[in-house]
Amino acid sequence: MKGLLRRLGWIGLAALAIGLLAYGLEQVGLKPISLLEAGLLAMTPLALAAVGECVNEKAGVVNIGLEGILLITAVVGVWVAEQFNSGTAGLIGGMVVGALIGLVLGLLAVYGRADQIIAGMGVNIFALGFTPYLLMSLWAFPGIHIFPRELMVPRWTTPVGQISPVTLVAVLLAILAHILLHHTVLGFRIRAVGEKPEAVDVAGVRVDLLRLFTSILGGALCGLGGAFMPLAWFGGVVKEISAGRGFIALACVVFAGLEPLLALAAAFLFGLTEGIAYAVAVTPGVKERIPFYFVNMLPYITTLLVVALVIGQRRFPRTIGRPYARE
Repeated sequence: MKGLLRRLGWIGLAALAIGLLAYGLEQVGLKPISLLEAGLLAMTPLALAAVGECVNEKAGVVNIGLEGILLITAVVGVWVAEQFNSGTAGLIGGMVVGALIGLVLGLLAVYGRADQIIAGMGVNIFALGFTPYLLMSLWAFPGIHIFPRELMVPRWTTPVGQISPVTLVAVLLAILAHILLHHTVLGFRIRAVGEKPEAVDVAGVRVDLLRLFTSILGGALCGLGGAFMPLAWFGGVVKEISAGRGFIALACVVFAGLEPLLALAAAFLFGLTEGIAYAVAVTPGVKERIPFYFVNMLPYITTLLVVALVIGQRRFPRTIGRPYARE
């Protein structure tokens, strides 16, 4: 309980600091609604990736390949959307490819007993080269592809501005993940697999299948976040579209102590800092007075501060990152 209150306190302080910054920016011409819209858009891929990874790590499996999954699924999502002439189909395609990557990593971790950190970094490094190759092979244009606007997933107009339906899905998934982990038998088994897999095995539960399930789930949610970026946010795809968001999502996971709702809150804070930078860049009269590149550093500075402050205070599952072998 104390740990939860401490994390909520950090979130409150960070929200206050960002709120003061937003107020200052408002005084120079930015609108609160535009800041909120941009912050929620930036939050969405972070929240999807972080919530999926929270569930994954609760079962004792680490996937630090989120950056690579975001890159690959962003490109694949756009290609699928163009093939089916539907942005929604592109989101589904991103989820499927993310789930497949999660399956491969799960197989390597569960049955291959591979080092999970090295496997995840392998995905990230592979994606750095594979993404430009995909862009060139699919559209014969290196580095960037702009698709027709009608493929964009439409946003809903609300009293607080335009909101993407995927953003609401991300919030709902965080709530469902919390309920799954803390109020269902399956969630109890997932947490037990991360803490004491031998006890779960003796009880007749398949440790390998549970870990595969969480790895696939985490990959699918990250894949949805990857496809969201071009199809519901940017309107195009570039070879560096993820821009470190996979690592920021991992920072959300660490900060949250593997709790999905806290990961959602952390993603919102990180997203709001990025939203401020985006709002500065597109608001006439403001971008000339505020150094955009300095403001654009905010998400990464926030990430470094969060990890430095809380990394030693988090308790992770006892067998996290370690393969389980039946005796």
